This record gives sequence, C-alpha cells and structure tokens, in this order.
Amino acid sequence: MFELDVARQFARACRGTFARSAAAAFLAILAGCGSLPTIVPDMGMRPVRAVRLEGARGPLSAEQSKAVLDKLKIGGEETSIFDRHMALEAAITGSPLMIGNSVVLLQDGPATYKAMLTAIRNAKDHINLETYIIEDDEVGNRFASALIEKQQQGIQVNLIYDSVGGMNASKTFFKRLTDSGINVLEFNPVNPLTSKQGWSVNQRDHRKLLIVDGQTAFLGGINISSVYSGGSFAQQSSTRPEEKAPWRDTHMQVEGPVVGEFQKLFLETWEKQKGATLAPRYYLPKLANKGKEVVRAIGSSPDESYTLMYATLLSAIGSAETAVFLTNAYFVPDAQLLAALKDAARRSVDVKIILPSYTDSWLVYHTGRSYYEELLTAGVKIYERRDALLHAKTALIDGVWSTIGSTNLDWRSFLHNDEVNAVILGQEFGAQMQTMFERDLASSNAITLEQWNERPLSMRLREQAARLWQRSL
Repeated sequence: MFELDVARQFARACRGTFARSAAAAFLAILAGCGSLPTIVPDMGMRPVRAVRLEGARGPLSAEQSKAVLDKLKIGGEETSIFDRHMALEAAITGSPLMIGNSVVLLQDGPATYKAMLTAIRNAKDHINLETYIIEDDEVGNRFASALIEKQQQGIQVNLIYDSVGGMNASKTFFKRLTDSGINVLEFNPVNPLTSKQGWSVNQRDHRKLLIVDGQTAFLGGINISSVYSGGSFAQQSSTRPEEKAPWRDTHMQVEGPVVGEFQKLFLETWEKQKGATLAPRYYLPKLANKGKEVVRAIGSSPDESYTLMYATLLSAIGSAETAVFLTNAYFVPDAQLLAALKDAARRSVDVKIILPSYTDSWLVYHTGRSYYEELLTAGVKIYERRDALLHAKTALIDGVWSTIGSTNLDWRSFLHNDEVNAVILGQEFGAQMQTMFERDLASSNAITLEQWNERPLSMRLREQAARLWQRSL
C-alpha cells in the first residue's frame, strides 16, 4: 500500500505525459515482469477451411461468403494474397469477421475531434466513451461540455477513463460530469482505497473508443487532449520542434454490423470494473449494412490466455508476401516480433517501419533504437518521422490487411493493457492506408546501417541502459 501512495504522490509532483509514463513504469516494476506467450505465426499447416463471414442478419453461408469475397477483388485481379490473409484472419479464434461496414480514415486531432463531436451532437439514445487520457484542458472541456449538454437532453452518457491516464484531470472536472448525471467509471484506481476486488496494479485501460447510439464507433490512437490541437503536416517554426510539436496520430470512424462488437467490448469492461448499473438504452440495436468493408473488432486484455492482437499481427507479418508497413509510436519488440520482421525481410518482403524521431518517453525511444542495427542488418528499412510527435499505431500488410487501434509494439500493450484495434480486409481501404503511409514516409528520415554504425558512444550507452527496462515499458 505504501508503494502505491508513493507512486501517486510522485506522479502528482510531475506534469503532463511524463507523469503518467513515470507512474506507469513505477507501477510496472512493483508488479514484476511478465512474459509473452509463444505464438506460431505461420498457420499454413492448419487445415484449410472456407472463410465464413457475418453480416447484419447473422452468419453467412459458405456460398454467400464466397460471393462477397469475390466482389472485394478489385477488377477481378487474379491474386491469392487477399484470400490468404482472409483465411489466416478467419483461422484465429475470436470476434467474427463482419461484412457491410463503412470505414472513414481520420488523420490527426482536428479532423478526428470534428467527426467525434458531430456524432456526439447528433446522438439520439446514448454515448459510450472509453479513453486512456482525458485532460482538463481546452479540448477536454470542449468534450465535457458536449457530453453534459447531451446528458441534459436525456441522452445517457457513460464514460470510462484510466486512473493513470486521467491523473492530470482535476476532481472538479469529473465532478462536473457526474453532477450532470453522466456515469463516470475510473478504471483500476491507483488509490487502493477506491480499488475494486480483483484489482491489478499493472493493468491499464489504453483503449480510445467512442460509440454513439450503438451505431457509430470511433477508435485509434487519439486521446482527449489539447496536444492534438494542431495538424502534423504544417511547417514547423520552432528550432526545437519537440517543445511544441504537433502530434501525428490516426483514428477511424466505422458504421455497420461490426459496431456491435465494439459495443460489447465497452459493456464487458464496464461490467468487469463493477461500474454502476447502466440506465436502460438500446445499447445493441439491430444494425444495417452501411458499406462493403470487412472489419474485425479486436479487444485485447491481460485477462485472456494470450493477446489476440499480438497473435493476429504475428500471423499477418509471418504470412506477408509483398510488403509490411508499420507506423508506431512505441517500439519495444520481443524476440518473436523481431524474428517475424527479420524473416519477412529475408524472404524479400518490403518491410518498412516508421518510428518517432523524438518522443514523450525517452526510455521507450532509446530501447527501440537499440534494435535498429539488428533489424537494418536483416534488411528491414527504418524511418523516423520528423516535424511531429508520432503517436499513431497502424499497419498495412500486402496492401489488403490493415489495422488501426491503440496497440503499441511494446511489452506493455501486449501484456498489461486493455487495447482495442480494428482489422480491415480489402484493397480499397488498403489503398487509402498506402497513401497515408507514403505521406508519412515523405516526412521521415531514412536510417541507414552505415549511418547508424557511426552513432556516438553516448547514444549506444543510452540504448543499452534503456533496454534494461524494456519489460516495464
């Protein structure tokens, strides 16, 4: 109990993102180190079975599923890549592959907040918001006002925020919400006096999920904070961009049958955290088809025997035939992810990773850099995003397998956090992801092996020192 009080006091003595990072690292040390499960990414040896999809009216027959998949092949191109990724995705147990969805790609805070606030203002029944960070700042109060206004109109608002992620928000901020009638649930309170039975000090809710009326969902890497107030592609005037850097992040908006799967994840978290009984609303309405995207909702949690997103990503990388494009804010790979990336590069897959050139966590930054030489030697291409603080967590594999969500490529995301991702299968959305990746690539600096081998000794020492903490990051 004493250690937890120390952690909380330590976090309060600090400010901003550093406070949360420091507190999380401190708590991780207290909780001890975990280990990642051994997942075999190559599922080619499994029995081949027909891909079965689900739609607004339930499971499709094998014939219906085949017809949908055939239509998703643009121009009737003869390729096995899409079929292979579809089959591999279906082979991983978990939530269903849902057809009939529309997906909108959202880049950076301004576009994302505009879409989210529009959906909130148009809510007719309820609003469910789950977020790691919600700040008591201009953006946080803009959302608070919008949510309070809807609650006063009789639209039930339910909010889950993480105890560590919400440390910088004042008590009066949350009191303003609860006084309006909004149900507010603190995920795994750091204060042991308010903790729940079965509480785990190291488990954090890192999800960013907004669901409106059970019909529209938003998810990705964007928290509720004014750090996202600017776009990430504008020219920077500061000589030290990390001081007032815009944040580069990616989110998505989805409508269609898969929204019900995201809603179930929110309701499960509310129940597991022993939140107050929710007011009766149409949380799981009948959902009509809204588009043609095949989407899978993936909710990862340390409560499961293994992390579903981790297994899914390893499977997709291990099965890649042409390209693996990763963009991620926090890169602390384990041995299996390293092996999957190096093996893909050695079989002539174009493996490119965009990582930050500066960050809000120097330990993660230098730990990730300690793996550059190993990856570059194997043929993996590494780039560092300039002029913005990279916070996105996306992947595009073979132009047909995409994911957007909250999951970082580090031990914390794979072992300790509740995370949420969407996997989108299809070439049309893959083309949008490709355009986004190329735009980030144009704003990034390539790291070559020759250049990296010339880095100073001081940098090497920081990398090795940081790596000692990798299981806690």
